[in-house]
Amino acid sequence: MVLEPEDLGKRKSDLAQELRRLRRQAGLTGDRLAARAGMSQSKISKIETGKILPSLLDVERLLRALGAEPRVVEELSALARRANTDYQDWKASLRRGLHHKQQELATLEATSSRFRYFLPAMITGLLHTPEYARASLATTRGDHSKAIARRLDRQAVLYEEDKHFTFILTEQALRWPLCRGKAMSVQMGRLSSLSELPNVRIGVIPLRSSPIPEGPLTTFTIYDDALATVEMFTGALLLRDPRDVHYYLELFASFERAALFDGAARGFIANIAEDFRNQS
Repeated sequence: MVLEPEDLGKRKSDLAQELRRLRRQAGLTGDRLAARAGMSQSKISKIETGKILPSLLDVERLLRALGAEPRVVEELSALARRANTDYQDWKASLRRGLHHKQQELATLEATSSRFRYFLPAMITGLLHTPEYARASLATTRGDHSKAIARRLDRQAVLYEEDKHFTFILTEQALRWPLCRGKAMSVQMGRLSSLSELPNVRIGVIPLRSSPIPEGPLTTFTIYDDALATVEMFTGALLLRDPRDVHYYLELFASFERAALFDGAARGFIANIAEDFRNQS
């Protein structure tokens, strides 16, 4: 199945209407379908009215209960996958202003409690020093002052002890020379300092580590066990289907097993900081 960016996130109402049509075509009430599918009648009603978005697994359960033909199962499953996937276009974010993107991230952070970040190429905004933040936007057109201010404001969430963060960075992400040597050394110090927080784990995967089967293809973030965001040059995919999220949870766990943490990670980061200081 090919997921066209313009179709993603726009199929929720289509899915709701089609599921409602199939139930009526089968001559079932909401109560009878609920009994067959092992769901509550309330949930089915909310799915059919578009108040909640069913997962791909939910849709498959409903289609089995309805005795849908294989062709219908294939079509509705594809529709459910599209409905559970959004695409955020980078150019659209630029037109709206990058500070709006920072507000969207702040909302996600306020409504989630468990965060997992895999960072193969660069350091993420919650960990930035001001100079690294400015350098990360240097090639982007427009006034960056609001975006940088909101990015730095967001970092207060790291000090909320009821929230738990795990950041896994490759050595490549740490060594990418986004700033001059002195500024990069300061950024390394920032990482080490944050790793001392009781609710923040910062892991590092050295280049000279044991073989790792999965390649570090892209940056991704998992919010609780409910949403995975996958970044690309042109935008980001937002994946809500539990199967997709589970895939990224397993991928994250494989990288986590390969990472250094705590004192070992801080020692590794300190060595990189020293390398940057020697460049100054």
